[in-house]
Amino acid sequence: MDVRKAINASIEVKQRLLEDAAFIRRIEQAAEVCTKALQSGGKIWFCGNGGSAADAQHLAAELSGRFYIDRKPLPAEALHVNTSFLTAVANDYGYEHTYARMICGSAHKGDVLWAISTSGNSLNILKAIEQAKAMGVFVIGLTGESGGKMKESCDVLLNVPSTDTPRIQEAHILIGHVICEIIENNLFQ
Repeated sequence: MDVRKAINASIEVKQRLLEDAAFIRRIEQAAEVCTKALQSGGKIWFCGNGGSAADAQHLAAELSGRFYIDRKPLPAEALHVNTSFLTAVANDYGYEHTYARMICGSAHKGDVLWAISTSGNSLNILKAIEQAKAMGVFVIGLTGESGGKMKESCDVLLNVPSTDTPRIQEAHILIGHVICEIIENNLFQ
């Protein structure tokens, strides 16, 4: 394992983001949509599997807790945190329906869903996107280079220019943190 090589690979992905003006505009668009949703009484939902579930929970906590500013909590939640619901739906309907059913039962038109999948092909994420779109929920997709099947259905696609899962996830947290900071500044500065 070459430590410097791994760090350089992460830097290279982030450098590609920095140099992509269209990608920067999509980050700004995602932050603006989230800001407007929150100003209108909407909620921000997050979903992912594995490391992407951890990222979903992390970013939801940045909004519902605090990021830089000591301020009121914002309504944001990761869809997998209710394990009783998750395991009941997975058992009764199939894992692919878990997030879609939570969106159906809890989300409202004007909310925002962050759908996180490094491949862009996770079936439960795709079904959540489909349900969200049917309900008028805006969808921000965080994925890898190809965008997978998600690329056709997200309102804003933030597809990190990499095919390496750890590098994609590192960039997702960077992007999420940037958006959280913009939201905080928009609402509380």
